[in-house]
Amino acid sequence: PWFLPFSGPFNGVRLTVETSDDAISTQRGANVILPCHYHYAPKLDAPRRIRIKWSKLREDNSKDRDVLVASGRNHRSFGEFRGRTHLQQESSDEASLVINDLRLDDAGKYRCEVIDGLEDESGTVDLELQGVVFPYQSPHGRYKLNFHEAKKICEDQDAVIASFDQLFQAWLDGLDWCNAGWLIDGTAQYPITVPREPCGGHHLQPGIRSYGERHKNLHRFDVFCFSSALKGTVYYLDHKKKFTLEEAKQACQDDQAEIAKVGQLYSAWKFLDLDRCDSGWLADGSVRYPITSPRPNCGPPETGVRSFGFPQTGKFGVYCYKMS
Repeated sequence: PWFLPFSGPFNGVRLTVETSDDAISTQRGANVILPCHYHYAPKLDAPRRIRIKWSKLREDNSKDRDVLVASGRNHRSFGEFRGRTHLQQESSDEASLVINDLRLDDAGKYRCEVIDGLEDESGTVDLELQGVVFPYQSPHGRYKLNFHEAKKICEDQDAVIASFDQLFQAWLDGLDWCNAGWLIDGTAQYPITVPREPCGGHHLQPGIRSYGERHKNLHRFDVFCFSSALKGTVYYLDHKKKFTLEEAKQACQDDQAEIAKVGQLYSAWKFLDLDRCDSGWLADGSVRYPITSPRPNCGPPETGVRSFGFPQTGKFGVYCYKMS
């Protein structure tokens, strides 16, 4: 369905911009079209020279990011969108945006703006990536990350810091976690499906608990990271011997692969149903294993990625990642 977000008159003519009120949902690596059309009422006898501007709204209400500006046949893309975006104009009233090879941080709200002289009408489109949210704790322990460190640590794990919408969807899917973590809007929150005493108390309803907006430099929490579909595969390296972390990294290299990151393991568990009851090293020095079919001797009775934390000693298997 379509809705008419904004329209206004000028010289007796009304310019209207139409976008989709349904979110566009897809995965990392896909190509996507964000629909946008405009029209005049009454119809004009001759086409007018207009500018079209697409921008991405930021979660923290800071300045929007420019995506693409077009006037006539000329168009220009900006920043990380350069070379990946163009307009689809299959009719004279279309201003849809095409984004190729979607990245994790492309998810969010986009504004389609049509500018005719002093008139400026717009509508928004919500782009969702199907993915997986996972809580992440510093190797040094609980609540050790300020916002900037949290953002970087997610990126190091082939992920991005999650948005509230992504955490909310994960909660709907059953994520229950009692430690507060940063989100991209600068708040610290955590999802509870089973109310209990250490997590806000039995008397509170299930939901997302929030500490509100926190100081990005001074306050420290864990973080919720978000990842989407993989461009490669994650596998447990079948090998007779177990490894130290350095030996594990080398073993993956010897197999023409690299040691997997935490976000890659979660993506393989979520999207490729990776199920393995063997604990293995990951790139960050943690030891984990993914379970999609819970069974005896493989941890709790729920599906999930099990973690042994960050062992300083001991030998384990390894999960490798190979580009397809």
